[in-house]
Amino acid sequence: MSKQGTKAVSIICGVVALILICGAAFYKSGFKIDKTVYIYIDNDDNLDSVRSKVVSTCNPQIPASFDAFATVLSLNEELRTGKYEISPDISMFSLLRNIRNHYQVPVKLVIGSGTRTNEDIAGKLSRNIMLDSTAIVSLLNDEGKLEKYGYNVNTIPALFIPNTYEVWWDMSIEGLMERMIKENNNFWNEERTAKLKEVSEYSGTQFTKERLITMASIVDSETANNGEKPTIAALYLNRLKIHMPLQSDPTVKYALKEFGLRRILHEHLEVESPYNTYKKQGLPPGPICIPSISSIDAVLNHAHNDYIYMCAKEDFSGTHNFAVSYNEHLKNAKRYTDALNKRNIH
Repeated sequence: MSKQGTKAVSIICGVVALILICGAAFYKSGFKIDKTVYIYIDNDDNLDSVRSKVVSTCNPQIPASFDAFATVLSLNEELRTGKYEISPDISMFSLLRNIRNHYQVPVKLVIGSGTRTNEDIAGKLSRNIMLDSTAIVSLLNDEGKLEKYGYNVNTIPALFIPNTYEVWWDMSIEGLMERMIKENNNFWNEERTAKLKEVSEYSGTQFTKERLITMASIVDSETANNGEKPTIAALYLNRLKIHMPLQSDPTVKYALKEFGLRRILHEHLEVESPYNTYKKQGLPPGPICIPSISSIDAVLNHAHNDYIYMCAKEDFSGTHNFAVSYNEHLKNAKRYTDALNKRNIH
């Protein structure tokens, strides 16, 4: 071969090699990030909005690689909702392939205790998943739809057991309910279910899981002191036993939807509501909050005592003075009332 031919072959080989090297670099191009980040794709996203999220969040080494690989992978037709992980060592091609194949990563769904209304429950759930709070609260307030799950508008808070769960960010509302039912069934194991019978016998009142959680929600609203909870649970069960109204201040706050009240006055006790346990005998129609697991177990493992009355301690420690007799209770109540007046709390 002539020198010119050899030179031409060398040039061609060099160009091919350069193309291969550039192609490999383009294929392996990733992101200029030093820690793992995430993007969320929802139902309203399209290829342009996803590109914007990727570029702004992940700082691609070659932004044009998004367009090239999106075309190769037909991403416009295979755009999948979800939470996607972008690690420092992932390539653009791998990320877009994960999106096309729906290889998302789970999110943590936090069910917190103390959440009171169905609207509050929906709002807190929607913070962790793609579902809009409006869609969730619509379901939680729909008697017809809740019936198939075994709940109603009042009892539905009893479904949610406080915990942190790994779920898919784009789960459907049906998927959310099915998962919560599964977790509720897991919580109510054989041991806890068996204790329902003992609570029923102790109080002379038939307790279902939902009624137990209703009682637990009252206990939970009365104190944050786990050591007191079994004592308070027994006190309320004692009231049921003697057919005494529960007379729980937190139920009045719930009836009024005035959860910040620091002092319950006589006028508050007159509110007409099935949740006002000063005027209505027995348990309210459903939980007044999502109770903590410690409060649920406190009712299941309640103390055995003769207490009928309790009053917040005058030192504002969050604990209570307990009494068997009404006269003893009046003395405790006076100490607390005097402390309120001294602090000008009305």
